[in-house]
Amino acid sequence: MKVFKFGGASVKDADSVRNVASVLNLYSDDKIAVVVSAMGKMTNALERLLHAYYYDTGKIEEEFCNIKEYHISITYTLFPDEQHEIYKELENLFSLLRIRLQLPNSENYDYEYDQIVSVGEIISSKILSAYLNSAGIHNRWIDARSIIKTDNTYRDAKIDWNKTVELVRDMMDFHRERIYITQGFIGSTAENITTTLGREGSDFSAAILAYSLDAEKVAIWKDVPGVLNADPKYFSNTVKLDKLSYHDAIELAYYGASVIHPKTIKPLQNKKIPLWVKSFLSPKEKGTIIQNDKAELQVPSFIFKMNQVLITITSRDFSFIAEQNLGDIFHELSRHRVRINVMQNTALSFSICADWDERKIPVLIKSLETDYMVKYNKNLELVTIRHYDDETIARVTENKEILLEEKSRYTVQMVMRDIDKNPE
Repeated sequence: MKVFKFGGASVKDADSVRNVASVLNLYSDDKIAVVVSAMGKMTNALERLLHAYYYDTGKIEEEFCNIKEYHISITYTLFPDEQHEIYKELENLFSLLRIRLQLPNSENYDYEYDQIVSVGEIISSKILSAYLNSAGIHNRWIDARSIIKTDNTYRDAKIDWNKTVELVRDMMDFHRERIYITQGFIGSTAENITTTLGREGSDFSAAILAYSLDAEKVAIWKDVPGVLNADPKYFSNTVKLDKLSYHDAIELAYYGASVIHPKTIKPLQNKKIPLWVKSFLSPKEKGTIIQNDKAELQVPSFIFKMNQVLITITSRDFSFIAEQNLGDIFHELSRHRVRINVMQNTALSFSICADWDERKIPVLIKSLETDYMVKYNKNLELVTIRHYDDETIARVTENKEILLEEKSRYTVQMVMRDIDKNPE
């Protein structure tokens, strides 16, 4: 059996949903577990709804109606008969969401995030499942929260692998059904409280199912022909990588390559399950295969992360930054759940680059300032080049000021900003 993951772009409108059916029809003899993300940019929309709810901005109704109208519009195009049972199912889901938005918030942002933003995957999977059934592709819908069990680390839940494997194998019985439809990104605690697996975590969901079911392969269907050596938003002459080793894929994902979620590879590597990244626009094309291959990348690969902050921490008495200091600093980073993208240590200072988060970073800086002097720069970019050379470094640093650089044998990372061409 196979596991297919369809991301938001692959179900962004009615034509895209129909295209998913076309892709599945190419595999009419295969047993498939389908993992689907929220439609289009609905995760962003639901995050705006969460913001309106949590901070009481007065825009709850506006954001809620926009989300509902978007989904109903797609549904009506797929199901002109408004008596179809999908409309009742969606009305129930939106009613539950509205009720939640009328309750006082728990003052735990991450908890509220998981309860509200997770609705996007539930809705998209309901619509997709109903359409596939109407198109003659019989399937069974399963709530991922009933099979993927986690702890209660909201927004970054840790998998209970033993329980999850047991539940997945019990509920996805391919002797009974050929196709199952479920959601990416979400799970639940032992108390059945909804959790999420991290932003863009649907890839990881697919890997969890593949591991649990001993799948033949996983295919992630995207709007690109495979894994590219750079994001087309930043490079016009990108190169498709026909194959990647698990090692290089993990490195690229860790450094921020958006094509694969960082946690996806490990469970597949454990069971040597190949991962294909393929285009839903050209489903017959080969794509990129990621497997147990020791071959190294033949071309440099570029990863760009924007909206970065560089924080430099210095001891107040000019003593060395030693193990005790680092322990304190890492404790604060863990407590505020700030992930380091690159770090550098000198005798008197410790610098980190992280994604700017308006909720987490200012609070982190304030806590560090209790014991240290802290300086920071915002609005930076982090460029990572895997298998770099001098030419590639020169290519990305033109008209840039490098604030921090870290090199290893195969990877260089540079925190940069544009050179001010018109200084005051």
